Amino acid sequence: MSVSCRRGAQPRKGGLPAPVGATREDRQGSAPEGRFISATERLPARKVDRLPAVVLERSRAVATAYEFKPHERPLLPGSPATPEHPLGRRYAYFAVGTLLGITGGLNNGLLTANLPQIQGSLGLTPVQGGWLTAINAMTSVCMGMLLIKFRQQFGLQRFTRVFLVAFLCLNVFQLFVHGYVTQLIVRGAAGLVGSALTTLCFMYIMQSLPASMRLSGMIIGFGSSTVALPLARVISPLLLLDGHIQNLFLFELGLTLAALASVGLLRLPPSERFQAFERIDFLTFALFAPGMALLCAVLVQGRIQWWTTEWLGYAIAAAIPLIGIALLIEHNRANPLLNTRWMRNGNILRFAVVAASMRILLSEQNFGSIGLLTAVGMGNEQLVTLNLVVVFASIAGICVSLATLTPNELGLPVIASIVLIGIAAWMDSHATNLTRPANLYFSQALISFAALFFLGPMIMIGIFRALARGPSHIISFSAVFGISQTMGGLIGSSLLGSLQIVREKFHAFQITQALTTTDPQVVSRIRQLGGAYASAIGDPARQQAQGTSLLAQQVTREANILAYNDVFLLVAMLSVVLTVWLSGYWLYHKLRGVNPLAEELVAVQRMRQTT
Repeated sequence: MSVSCRRGAQPRKGGLPAPVGATREDRQGSAPEGRFISATERLPARKVDRLPAVVLERSRAVATAYEFKPHERPLLPGSPATPEHPLGRRYAYFAVGTLLGITGGLNNGLLTANLPQIQGSLGLTPVQGGWLTAINAMTSVCMGMLLIKFRQQFGLQRFTRVFLVAFLCLNVFQLFVHGYVTQLIVRGAAGLVGSALTTLCFMYIMQSLPASMRLSGMIIGFGSSTVALPLARVISPLLLLDGHIQNLFLFELGLTLAALASVGLLRLPPSERFQAFERIDFLTFALFAPGMALLCAVLVQGRIQWWTTEWLGYAIAAAIPLIGIALLIEHNRANPLLNTRWMRNGNILRFAVVAASMRILLSEQNFGSIGLLTAVGMGNEQLVTLNLVVVFASIAGICVSLATLTPNELGLPVIASIVLIGIAAWMDSHATNLTRPANLYFSQALISFAALFFLGPMIMIGIFRALARGPSHIISFSAVFGISQTMGGLIGSSLLGSLQIVREKFHAFQITQALTTTDPQVVSRIRQLGGAYASAIGDPARQQAQGTSLLAQQVTREANILAYNDVFLLVAMLSVVLTVWLSGYWLYHKLRGVNPLAEELVAVQRMRQTT
């Protein structure tokens, strides 16, 4: 296979010539080792003999086409070629890829870590703050499948610049225009750009790895985005040291500038392009995306406005037919955007359920542990060390996952991760009002390790099942994986958050029922609490009222702690159920001596040999 140039196009020094129909940006990819073919080699001999000597000499000096080696060819249209790079350039690709992954993750992580501060700075209500989270999820949940086709039709360089330049403009805009609407626009764009940067992240990292390890680049790419959330909690106290929320926006602008400069200086090799979009793709997306967006809104706002709010029911009623009609259209297409026949396969449904369930279990950390420590009076400043532990444990999870990844045993790491999460959740379920970040180092390290340890096998299972059916199924895999991760995270936060609210009310009622003014211990406690204000409040009645108010606050705190213990216990129980199910499935195939992925592994190996 060869990638041809327009007539007269010259390769940049150290670069590839442009493919047919390439833009100016596509002509500036990085150079592999290979063979250039001069223009005269493609002409008939009789015409070559008639050319002047100067033209012949110049045509030999100027290469107009590049012939890829078999192992350098892109696996999929829209993906970059994989030439042999010198060692220094490999290090550069890895560094740029890591920067892109962290940038994409921090766009969402800084919002999650500093949502109360953003709400306070802009004077937002909890409902408005929830919409900032919801719109970020809305724009990212379905973008994976659309971005693949965008790359295939318009090329990698245009893909990169469109999204990064647009987001840079929005970052500059939010520095000068402060307001709720501005934040909604920026956070919506951040969800879209985050998906694009994650894709670019693992494409860059793949360039830095040898051929036998290139699929590991996808694991590192997704892992980099995951590590960004605890990293955001580490750096946020430093950014807000002077109390100005503007520092967050400046930091986001700096990251975007660094990412844009990096991809401009070190570009990906060119990719193959073709007419990927069909008109009916936009009809499917126009139905499917609003349906998923409505579900995201319901999951975010349900526990804030509570589930009995009327408009939530209307949103669900509208989402179901929108998604259903979109899937019906795809089911009857010859070249579907979403391959519903493949997606309804039992193995794929099981993959989606497990991937979403893992995100629900991992909400123990993002919602549970942070919420517990907030309930006992801890702020971001006191959680820096804990989040550093989480960051290092996450990195360890990526490294161990890559070191132990075996195609024939992809199920065991997933089961082991679920067991680790269950153990950590059970440990956390014994929290008291004396629990501090140091008490959670080990349990949160286990969860962070498990969060990245399971990621590699899950991605490999999905990739193998998609590639075995053909490269066109990668779009469907991207949709299944992206939706399961986003929706699983939202379901986890919604489920655990709703349970915490219900159990807090229950425990507060139980504690209050046991407190009576005829109990000498209660009277003594109110007197002690009110006595702390004796120097400022001389009226005994007002001192008693102040003591009663402080006691009510302590009751609320204890009820919250008990409610979080119930949340952790639920996560531990769900982990047990999931472990039993997956262990039974794994043991069934083990006793029969059958590898569930045997056919897929053979098909992928055959594909590698023919490309």
